[in-house]
Amino acid sequence: MEERKLTIVDTTLRDGEQTAGVVFSNQEKLMIARMLDDLGVHQIEAGVPVMGGDEQKAIRDIVKMGLKASIMGWNRAVIADIEKSIECGCDAVAISISTSDIHIEHKLMTTREDVLARMVKAAEFAKRNGLYISVNAEDASRSDLDFLLEFARQAKEAGADRLRYCDTVGILEPFTTFERITKIKETIDIDVEMHTHNDFGMATANALAGVKAGASHIGVTVNGLGERAGNAALEEIVMALKYLVGVDLKFATERFVEVSEFVARASGRSVPAWKAIVGSNMFAHESGIHADGALKNPLTYEVFKPEEVGLERQIVIGKHSGTSAIKAKFRNEYGKEISEEEANELLARVRAFAVDMKRSLFDKELMYIYEDLHREAENRQPNPKWF
Repeated sequence: MEERKLTIVDTTLRDGEQTAGVVFSNQEKLMIARMLDDLGVHQIEAGVPVMGGDEQKAIRDIVKMGLKASIMGWNRAVIADIEKSIECGCDAVAISISTSDIHIEHKLMTTREDVLARMVKAAEFAKRNGLYISVNAEDASRSDLDFLLEFARQAKEAGADRLRYCDTVGILEPFTTFERITKIKETIDIDVEMHTHNDFGMATANALAGVKAGASHIGVTVNGLGERAGNAALEEIVMALKYLVGVDLKFATERFVEVSEFVARASGRSVPAWKAIVGSNMFAHESGIHADGALKNPLTYEVFKPEEVGLERQIVIGKHSGTSAIKAKFRNEYGKEISEEEANELLARVRAFAVDMKRSLFDKELMYIYEDLHREAENRQPNPKWF
């Protein structure tokens, strides 16, 4: 892909906090905002100003921090909402309204014409107040395409800077995403933001497909936090753009694990060991073939260095380990060289132990096995040849 400007819009503080059961304290919100800014996030959707109270205070305080990132407030297509975003000091607003017939009929209980009128009125008001405007087409992925194109056309004429294409219920797949975003970009000259949900596990893939079709903005959350199955994950998008698409956003990626862990604690949603990019298993090798390859040249089983995202390589000893991993473990972590014969003796007991315990070994357990073999060897002969 040719080098072009892509904008990361992080909505951890808005859509992420809409995860069922998640509430950030105001201090946590300020810390998350600072961390996102330090990472290099271009725009932070800080919350919903019209909620008032602590929500409004947190947004005001984030604005006062003087971050490099643009600070966006989320609003319905209601002028009173936008006034609250202005009062908080936001330089950008998201104006959201449903565009699918199922939402228009059953949620808004109105008509397509009324949706267009509300959106235009709100966007024009925001434009008069000098704000950057994202007009959000909620449930865009289930919307009639001709109506969505008309929505985008009128949004642009009303002063909107971009259209947020919301896959609200996560029903897109990358091929359809590419076709639809291509059609929008060919028809309406407006920036498009991908806002994808992960109900079918394709949020990141759909966001990248949108980028390939011409979208210039990507909505994300840390750890993919969000309603139901979550959103496209910040760390996945940034690293995929760099290594799969060829666009390096120059983010401070070495801080990803630190930010991931903070958001996990603040949200009460732990990061699975197998989580892409920041999970603890990302650079953990147990299989004998994999561990041997990674020890000889990490690129055999790793696309990027663990340090690039704040992790460390781990050689895990367990059922699937080989002698190379055991010898490397003792040499690199315990400062002890062991022979091939010793490694083979250890490996037989390690595998039996791992099967009995149904897991890999802790370092202490590995050392206990080594010490047991050492004692047994001393008892078998006066001058043991090994151990």
